[in-house]
Amino acid sequence: MKEKINYKTMQSLTLKNIPDLDVCVLGALELFSSIKIPKIEISYKKPLVVGSGNAEATGRIIFEDKDAVFASESNFEEKLKNIKSIDGVVLISASGGKHAPIIAKTSREFRKNVTLITNNQNALAKEYSDRVFVFPKQKEPYTYNTSTYMGMILGKTHESPDKIYDFIKLRIDKIKLPNLGRYDKYYLIVPPKFSGIIRMLNVKFIELFGRRVARDVETSEYVKHATTVVPSNELFISFGEENKNWGDKKNRLHIPLPKNADYGTIMAISYYLIGKIQKSHTPYFKKNISNYTKSVSKIFGQEIKPIVE
Repeated sequence: MKEKINYKTMQSLTLKNIPDLDVCVLGALELFSSIKIPKIEISYKKPLVVGSGNAEATGRIIFEDKDAVFASESNFEEKLKNIKSIDGVVLISASGGKHAPIIAKTSREFRKNVTLITNNQNALAKEYSDRVFVFPKQKEPYTYNTSTYMGMILGKTHESPDKIYDFIKLRIDKIKLPNLGRYDKYYLIVPPKFSGIIRMLNVKFIELFGRRVARDVETSEYVKHATTVVPSNELFISFGEENKNWGDKKNRLHIPLPKNADYGTIMAISYYLIGKIQKSHTPYFKKNISNYTKSVSKIFGQEIKPIVE
């Protein structure tokens, strides 16, 4: 990767020129190709892994092969009260703000050691954390959280950012996409081994489109269970495994995955495709993110900026 073209685009973004998600993905991969990504080392035997939104989903991906308990800001305290074998808390938060300080402080009150995984050197939750892993990130619009959680996932999977980038440019960009703007409903189908990505893709659609664009995201096994009883004019997008059964043939799009792909790859490629969908629709996110962050700042009692440095 010779030039960080997309990374430079991300670094120069303002509210007037917010790039779509596909540019953000390429910028993140360009960044990760040139720096060392930290390795997460946790010594807890039975950690409670806590996060909000896509941070929770990221935690489930990173610790899916561990004897871990998973929770969000809504139920972590109940887990601490009722599961006595929990011997430490892993808190995942890109900003280390919003709910994170409350979660960390409460965990300390339960006499639990807290490890914070974040992208913010000045995270508010650091005050209540015993150990901190700070991952690199690029400048992004609030909620895009592409470089943030992708870096953490790559810290677990050790996939090559260069290889992911090259696959997107050499394979994905060569696919003749249908007119994505013709659809306002999408069904994303992922291989069963990537079931952990489902929550992340659902959240990304919610953040970018609200209820203006409908979506379902399921594995190729779960899609068999009465999810298509009621037909509609939706685009079925399958990742890795070709869809030969669901939707009219004209409404099917297959997106290949590299052999031995792991979660960093499926996240990058699926986010990249969602970015293409974003380009084809009204820029709902770009029109509303400034007013939203002003409102949510009051709710959290913290300044939340529409552009995260």
